[in-house]
Amino acid sequence: MMLPAHGGQMRALAARFGVDARGWLDFSANINPEGPPAGVVEALRRALNEPGTLGEYPDLEERELRGAIALQGGVAVEQVAIAHGVIPLLEASLRSLRVERCLLPVPAFSEYRSTLERVGVAVTPYVLEAEDGFRYEGARLVEALRRGGQDALLLANPQNPSGALCGREEMLKLVEEAGRLGVRVLLDEAFIDYAASQSLCGEVGRMPNLTVFRSLTKFYGVPGLRVAYAVTEAGLACGIKGQVAAWAVTTLAGIGVRAAFEDAEYAERTLVLNEGRRERLVLRMGELGIESYAPGANFLLLRLPDGIDASACWERLIVEHGIVLRDCSNFEGLPGGHLRCLVRSDVENERMLLALRSVLS
Repeated sequence: MMLPAHGGQMRALAARFGVDARGWLDFSANINPEGPPAGVVEALRRALNEPGTLGEYPDLEERELRGAIALQGGVAVEQVAIAHGVIPLLEASLRSLRVERCLLPVPAFSEYRSTLERVGVAVTPYVLEAEDGFRYEGARLVEALRRGGQDALLLANPQNPSGALCGREEMLKLVEEAGRLGVRVLLDEAFIDYAASQSLCGEVGRMPNLTVFRSLTKFYGVPGLRVAYAVTEAGLACGIKGQVAAWAVTTLAGIGVRAAFEDAEYAERTLVLNEGRRERLVLRMGELGIESYAPGANFLLLRLPDGIDASACWERLIVEHGIVLRDCSNFEGLPGGHLRCLVRSDVENERMLLALRSVLS
């Protein structure tokens, strides 16, 4: 049986190994372990008591949700397009722009290549170096674009699966250089909430070759609501909306996300908790001889000691300990020996570390 294409697939893994998944700890999906803000749950409960919430169609223009997103991101509402995930927005952008050739740094989220190929875009992989921590080197990427003649560059910041964060100034320079070559930059900032000051969302007004995608469910711990948005110049935003199926976001999803925006304390607490837990987890991994790349989000890409079979380790963690990490063997361009893990609470992280120690020994 093939590996799950995404993290968080507990039912599929339970069926694969023929075991009961109750009590498992999921470190494979990069969702805020704090769960949703309390205000989100309260807002959804209130909404369900209103007959119109489920009995009426959502607003086709999603005026309230797009307005809240625009206010949050400091952009014009005309620059915002929304859908039930980043991938539908990426596909709509590719179709609207009529992209023909795209440079794709790898390793990367597998849905990027799938989406590019589904739209008929010729994909040129650009292999990032493990020795550089899988970081984007702007000058090298620009030179690759110059040689290859691509009309688009697809990036993620922080990068997935490595978590590497490209600084704002370097990213701005890269977008500007790409623009001089006539290259559109498609930038996925699904995890930028963990380094919000590095976002380029507010720059789309002065950078016509830039489109930024943001997820609204990972940071706020509500992947079941499925909301994402794109910010770009108004003409393209309108084109994207025309390519996305009507009623792409449910009424409840819009209500939940707007409530999440209102909880500034939740966001601040999440950043503080994640930073401390992540630092402690990096140190403890090092004590086990496991290297983790410099992270900029809420997950770690782990390089196991030489001679350790990462897939066998992943399987034993599940079957023997009920610990689910992300097997990274199906990430294009990623050398063997890697697993990825979410940063959870200190108690949960300790349970994972004890299981890793047992498996590695």
